[in-house]
This record gives sequence, C-alpha cells and structure tokens, in this order.
Amino acid sequence: MTLLHGGTLIDGSGAPAYSGDLLFDGHSILAVGAVSASTDCPQVDCTGLVIAPGFIDVHSHSDLQVLARHRAKTDQGVTTEVVGNCGFSAYPCGTHRHEVQEFANGILFGYDRDWAWRNAQEYLAETEAQAELVTVRSLVGHGTLRVATMGLRQGPATPAELDAMEQSLAECLAGGAAGFSTGLMYAPGSTAPTEELTALCRVTARAGKVYATHMRSYGDDLLASLDEQFYLARATGCRLQISHLQAVGRRNWAKQAEALEKLEAARHEGIDVAFDSYPYLAGSTVLTQLLPAWAVDGGTTALLARLADPALCRDMKATMIEQVPQQWSDIFITAVGSTVSEHFVGSDLASIGDTLAEHPVDAIFSLLRAEQGNVNILAFNQCDENLQKLLTHPLCSVISDGFYVKGKPHPRLYGTFPFLLGEIVRERRWMSLEQAIHKITAQPAARFSMARQGLLTPGYIADITVFDPVQIASGATYAAPDTAPTGIVHCFRRGELLSGTPVLHQHGG
Repeated sequence: MTLLHGGTLIDGSGAPAYSGDLLFDGHSILAVGAVSASTDCPQVDCTGLVIAPGFIDVHSHSDLQVLARHRAKTDQGVTTEVVGNCGFSAYPCGTHRHEVQEFANGILFGYDRDWAWRNAQEYLAETEAQAELVTVRSLVGHGTLRVATMGLRQGPATPAELDAMEQSLAECLAGGAAGFSTGLMYAPGSTAPTEELTALCRVTARAGKVYATHMRSYGDDLLASLDEQFYLARATGCRLQISHLQAVGRRNWAKQAEALEKLEAARHEGIDVAFDSYPYLAGSTVLTQLLPAWAVDGGTTALLARLADPALCRDMKATMIEQVPQQWSDIFITAVGSTVSEHFVGSDLASIGDTLAEHPVDAIFSLLRAEQGNVNILAFNQCDENLQKLLTHPLCSVISDGFYVKGKPHPRLYGTFPFLLGEIVRERRWMSLEQAIHKITAQPAARFSMARQGLLTPGYIADITVFDPVQIASGATYAAPDTAPTGIVHCFRRGELLSGTPVLHQHGG
C-alpha cells in the first residue's frame, strides 16, 4: 500500500477541491479523504500539491509510438490515450497491408518496425504487453478499414466491399475496440457517401460504442458537415463525438456560434452528442490535405504523376485558391521527408512562395514533388474568443490531437495538459481547476465507457497524477515544441510510478 498524504484532492467529478489523503494498493484506490493507514505504510508527502485522477487524452495519434514507450504524454500526467482517431488506425490491414501503411504512416509516423495487425484484438494485445507507460484504447479508423478492403481507390464501395467493411468493423468492435472514427477531410474517406457511413455507424451503435468524426469541413462547410453527422446519429442511434470542433479560417469564425447552437439543439433533441477541442489556436496535419480529394486518388505515385501534369496542376490550383479557408501566411511547414526542403521548416507558405517566386499554391506543388508528398504543416485556424467558448462549453473534453513528425511537431504533443492547467486555468482564468480536471478525467472516461477510470473513488484504478498548481506549465512552444513541461510531480498508472521520485518514509500515525 502507498499513502499520498496531505494534498489537495480534485476527484475528477467537478466537485470542489478538499484537503485529504489517498491510499492505494496494487491497481486500485482503497480510500480517499481522511485516511488512517498502518505505521509501516509508505507515505508520499503531497503538501502544496494537487492529487488528481490520471489525465485521459481521448484524441491521440500515438498508435505506434505507444509501443516505442515515448514519454511525451507521460511527462504531462497522461495515463490513458485513445488512438485510432480521424480515420487512421493501425489495423485492420486486410489484403492491402502496404497500402494501409502508405495511407496511415503520414499521421502515425516513425515506428521502426514493420506492422500489420489483422484486427483490434491483435493490436490491443500488443499494446497491453508493450505500452507500459499508458493504457491504450483504440478506435477503428474508417480510412484504414476502407484501404484494407478497397486499396487506395476512391469513390463508393461496391455492395460486397461495404459488406466486408461492416464485418471487419464488427469483428474489431467485438475484439475490444472502443469505437469507430472517420476522417472525412482525408482521402479516401472524403469520397465515402453518407450511405456507407450510415451502414458503419449502425454497426457501431449495435455494439454500444462511440463514433468519433473528423468531419468533411471545419471551414466554409462547417454547418453542413455538422448536419451530416447529426443525420448519422439520428438515423443509427450511435453516440456521436465531434472531433476537435472549431471554425477554421478568419472568414468562418462567425459560424462557430451557430455550430454550438446546432450542437446544443441536437443534444436537446435526444442525440447523444459531445465534442472535444485542443487548447491552441493552431492545428497540424499533412500538406496533402490542402489538395482536392481527387488529387490523391490512388496514393502517392498517382499524386506525383498529377503534379507533373501542368493542366491538372492548374485545376488543383483553382480549387485550392477558392476552398482553402486559411490565409497562406497562417500555414507553416513543420516537417519534410528528406533534407532537400529542410530549410523551409518553420516558414509559412506565403514566405516560401516569395522565396521561390511562385504563388503559394505552386510552392505547395514544388514541396510535394521534392518530398514525394511527405510534408507536414501547422495552420493557425481560430481566434482566442472562439477557443475560450469551445474549451469552457460543458460538452467539451480537452484533447491533444498530437502526433509525431520528422521535424517540429505541434507543441500540443508535449504540452497540452500542463498548458491547460497552467496557461488556460491559472493565468487566463477561463475556468476553474476543478472544471479543467473534469474535462480531462471523468468526462472523457464516461464518454468512452472506461470502467473504473477518471475519478478518485475507492475501487477505481489507481491512475493518479500529482502536480504543483503554482508551477505547472508547458515548456513547449511553436519554436521549441519538444520541451518538457514543468510541475508534474508524480504520475502513477495502475499503481506503478511512471514519473517523479517520491521520498518514501514511514507514516507517523
């Protein structure tokens, strides 16, 4: 047994903080509050510190990195991650293993071992054995499911292909997957008709699992994209999670108020809907997402052939100038696949266009040609006012949406949770510490049906994060994104110490 003594307990429920102790043994919490422990029980002095449930990141892209035991999340106090978001998961591979790897590696990135899990059961068995720093929950990615069945081909599935996808999804959900995700701005999912999504959401609803969606648009078509998702939830009864809700691009910022009104109305109607958001103005993704969906039909080889065709480039350019909602100066290169374009990392597209004496869209084409399509970006999408309204909304859980890159990742990968508790709570005072802890513990645990997680309650799993509320802060910035945070003192997963070096001594009674 171990006693955390003399701390401020914030139990995850949103209830006010109170002073007390926490006793745990093995995987489980035994007692909380005024705890009487035996004289030989090891004690950790938590004077001046907050004792909270381990933080839960329900929108992560660390599907492969959890197996490599990287500490970016652990150092923030995260004890559970939900991977498989935005339609990208590491399984199933079906009969198109190499195509699945080509599709997914741009987001999942950097695992130095060949991978080809056939289903959720295989993947989750390996994470249970190897991912020692976090508990891994996983969604079945629609994009991966589609590529595993159809290859990289876009357009509607045949009836036989859709039937195969439904069977594979059902198998993965029965095998332990936490739900289903779509990435409807990414090819090939972007070309999937609503009827296909309806069939797959119906499978998800039957399994009682959650459906998380990266919608077709967060910019000009934000409201229509929300309507499609409400239709899916209404038609199938699935539990709907809108991933990283926001209004992208200055011309669309005013749409966020109506988006939240629509979401609240859907909830009032009886649709089981909630959303999540990361606490930053900028997002990150792959550069190819700025292209029209047809440009990447067939994968990288087909894309590069199109980029060599001047007529097709003119068509792509016209579409992008009209449809990309951000200003070119708001989009920065963060990672490239080789040394050829390394000097552009950290530069925005407008500046790169000036350097190359090209329109920014032509500069995009030049970068994609030089890097064989392997380029990552960071884009400033929203404003402080909108961000505050998202984060403080009662239906919002706070997430990282972090993923690894060869270059400069978004600082959210290394700093989301300390940034929330330090900058957003302590400095800006957008919400109370109790509200913030609720949004990263009990609320997401309930949303994703995590048994015995998210609360400091006897019988619950001993996932515990201890932090200094005065010192907690993210050291990660856009210029130096891989800087470790400060203020996380101890982090326990299933009762095992992951970070910090507690001074253990005998309880004095």
